[in-house]
Amino acid sequence: MTNIFVFILLVGYISGLWKFWSGYQLTNFDRSFTRRLTLSVLWPLLIANGSYRKNFVKALKG
Repeated sequence: MTNIFVFILLVGYISGLWKFWSGYQLTNFDRSFTRRLTLSVLWPLLIANGSYRKNFVKALKG
């Protein structure tokens, strides 16, 4: 049961990372590679920030 839960979390994390990475050009963030990588990898922690969340939604819809 634990393995399934971990697998679902991992799939959700990777899909969020991929969607944000793909739609990053629609956000207001700096276009540098390091900024893009950092914001993509840390999305679960940063989603609590209102400004980040708005840009995250823009990227997901793109």
